[in-house]
Formats: sequence, structure tokens, C-alpha cells
Amino acid sequence: MTTNMPSLRLACRPHALAWRVMDELLRRERLLAQGGFIILALMVPTLMALAIDDRTLNGISVWMKPLKFQLSVGLYLLTLAWFIGALPEETHRGRAIRILVALALAASTFEIGYIMLQAARGLASHYNIADPFHRLMYTLMGIGAMTLTAVSPALAVLLLRHRPQAWSTAFWLSVLLGLMLTFVLGAGSGSILSAGNGHWIGGIRSDATGVPIFGWSRTGGDLRVAHFLGLHVLQILPVLGLVAERWVSGRTAIFIVSAVALAYGAATLFVFIQALRGIPFIPV
Repeated sequence: MTTNMPSLRLACRPHALAWRVMDELLRRERLLAQGGFIILALMVPTLMALAIDDRTLNGISVWMKPLKFQLSVGLYLLTLAWFIGALPEETHRGRAIRILVALALAASTFEIGYIMLQAARGLASHYNIADPFHRLMYTLMGIGAMTLTAVSPALAVLLLRHRPQAWSTAFWLSVLLGLMLTFVLGAGSGSILSAGNGHWIGGIRSDATGVPIFGWSRTGGDLRVAHFLGLHVLQILPVLGLVAERWVSGRTAIFIVSAVALAYGAATLFVFIQALRGIPFIPV
């Protein structure tokens, strides 16, 4: 009973748990963790701007897009930092990881910086090709987004070659599949998204009547739903793998992870096809 008391006390103190997680992330991969924390910290001034700035774009505050991207990209970098920290020391400090970390930080800094700049100017960052400057920046955003997501499968290859000894097979598989699906589903849907002239397919071309917080259209198809699911499989699948390994036997856990990964990919594809047909994810 007494052996569980420290962890129990820690769970009762959320701030202590948060500091412990932060310390662990910084220990695992300092540069990526610092980048992720800085981007998440930018949510504070963004929230302040959202509260005092009444300008809108597509029917919602100009600061909603930066806020959502800060949360998403910040979590992405922290997730990568956690996984990288599990690699053997020699691999972790090797050239390949240094390159991946540099690419992730450069791409995320550019993406977040430009999106915030455009919000401050009251202009769209996505689908804005009104002049040569904005056409160039939108092209660079596409390259940046592809670079950022391409870090995931590259890391998957390293984790496949250098399996962390402390990881169970089920959790290892969930991380590998999560990293690969992030690129296949996230970058795949993102490339189709960027090729069009908007994320709406039919319905009202405004986010004002969309799903709260997310803004997804409720009157027509919205390609952002599948893109969201594709990007955040990176967190969802490993969490499932962690839970599965704790509650069921090894082979059963592996089966559950594999089955859910297949179902998740199929569901994301289904949602994407429905959006292309102009069918809302959550109708009015």
C-alpha cells in the first residue's frame, strides 16, 4: 500500500504531474520539447488577442486559426520528442535525428509564424493567392506542412531499426503505425486540401455556423475533418497501445492495435469521401 502513495499524491497534484512531464520531455529531446512548449505558450497572447480583437475571417475570429494550429503543432512536436527520447543514445545523438529535429523546428516555426502574421494583418493564410507574395507564401506553407509530417515516417524507420527495449510489442507497433498513418492520412488529405480553393464542399462557405471549437461545416462537406483525424492518430493510437498492453495479454494487445489502426484508417477515408460528396460530418 505504501509503495503506491507517492504516485497517488502526485496524481492529486496536477501541477506537480505537469512539471514532471515537462522535465521528462526536456530530458528526452530538449530542442523539440522547447519548441513545442514555446508554441503552446503562444496560445496565451493569442487568446488575449482573440478576446480583444473583434475582426473576423470566414465568420469567426481571425485568431481562431492560429490558436488551433498552435495547439496541434505544439502537441505534435512534444509527441515526437517523447518518441525520440526512447531511441538508443547513439541513435538519438546521431546525424539523422539532428536533421529531423532541425526540419521539424524550422517547418513549425515558419508555419506558426506566418499564420500568426496573417491573423494580425486580418488576412487569410490558407488559400490566399491574391498576389505573387501570397502565392509564394502559400506554396512555402505547403512545403513546410509536408516537411513537418514527413518527419513522422522517417522517425518510424529509425524506431523500426532500433526498437526501444522498454517498449512492449503492442506499444511499439502502435507508435510505428501512428507515425506512418500520420503521414499517409494527414499529409495525404492535406495535399488534396491545399490543391482546392477552400475546405468546404457545398453548404455555406462560412465557419460561423460550424461545429463549436473545430468550426467544421454542418451544412456541407468539410475536408478538415479527415485532415484532423489523420494528424492526431499520432497521439490516439499510441495511447490505445499503452492501454491495451496494460489490460490484455501481449498477442491480444497486438491484435487490438492492428485492428483499430485498420479501422481508424478506413474511418478517416470514409469521412474524407463523405466530405467530397458534400455530406457534413455532424449535420445541423
